[in-house]
Amino acid sequence: MLKKECVAMLLAGGQGSRLGSLTRNIAKPAVPFGGKYRIIDFSLSNCSNSNIDTVGVLTQYKPFVLNSYIGAGAAWDLDRAFGGVNILPPYMGETEGSWYKGTANAIYQNINFINYYDPDYVLIISGDHIYKMNYAALIDYHKEKEAEVTISTLEVPWKEASRFGILSVDEDYRITEFQEKPPYPVSNLASMGVYLFNWSILKEALFEDELDEGSEHDFGKNVIPSLLNKGRRLYAYSFQGYWKDVGTIESYYEANMEVLRSKDSIDIFDSEFRIFSNDIVQTPHYVGAEAKIENSLISNGCVVLGEVYNSILAPGVYVGEASQVRDSIVFHHAKIETDSYIERAIIGEKTEIQSHCIIRAKEKNSSDSSEITVVQDHHIIPKGTVL
Repeated sequence: MLKKECVAMLLAGGQGSRLGSLTRNIAKPAVPFGGKYRIIDFSLSNCSNSNIDTVGVLTQYKPFVLNSYIGAGAAWDLDRAFGGVNILPPYMGETEGSWYKGTANAIYQNINFINYYDPDYVLIISGDHIYKMNYAALIDYHKEKEAEVTISTLEVPWKEASRFGILSVDEDYRITEFQEKPPYPVSNLASMGVYLFNWSILKEALFEDELDEGSEHDFGKNVIPSLLNKGRRLYAYSFQGYWKDVGTIESYYEANMEVLRSKDSIDIFDSEFRIFSNDIVQTPHYVGAEAKIENSLISNGCVVLGEVYNSILAPGVYVGEASQVRDSIVFHHAKIETDSYIERAIIGEKTEIQSHCIIRAKEKNSSDSSEITVVQDHHIIPKGTVL
């Protein structure tokens, strides 16, 4: 019987409520990023570049756009006869079914899918982080340490440590303590939410967790601490590279702007480790004779007749004459008509901003910085509106 060494399970069902109107109609992993990409492209591309060709994508919240975007997985070379990418929503079985109750329960409900491929290892990843990672190196490290669980980690600023799962390790990087989002962190070594398990260990832990009525069925809160308490061999893998949790409007905006700065950000132009996307083929972008563009990403299908500075335009965006777009992110097929001014804003997909509008960031009362103004998908902003 054919088998796979490693199966990846990609958690893509979260609502992403902290992203506000950006996730009102779509799942967080389907939110556009960097012009032509969507957030989930990074995890799927990591799998493809790491020669992991069997990926289960666990969806739940408003999955239509995400499911349609992934399709058969051809864009990431994941359209395989045995393996490939598989969409795994919650389903009704012989017993009463339910929505995924937590990250661990989501994997538990798909044990049969994993068993079908009889893997040695199961990689648990998220569909809402921006990073490049060769998972093959993680697997090699896991084998070298003779680990039963390996957690990918990186150091975060101390002021942000309470937002993450925090680890303590010994001199061999064996994990000695794990706390999920502790109010008073004992270290700044944070979990990236990338877990590699021996399948036999994970399967046993999932069955035990499911029987625990007091469990929240979460890897960070329940499964990892339980395995640690049992003396299992848990190791930390030190990740060296760019990684961003784009869980808030501010972090999402900042990650996009960092792409424009190129240094100390993710390199989307690296031909050795490409980020793939299921981008619909469109005409080349058009830049008018009077247009001005500086330090910006302009995707295919865009028409720019005005001015664009330090901004990212997704495919099919229209910027009319005498309009200015500054420090902003504009989603697919949005239309900005003549003589409008957009600054430090996120403009939703297929939004129409009529002429003589002003949309800019709102000043905060508590600091010198300003909030990002977000215009929801499919909105029409009437002529002369000031936001």
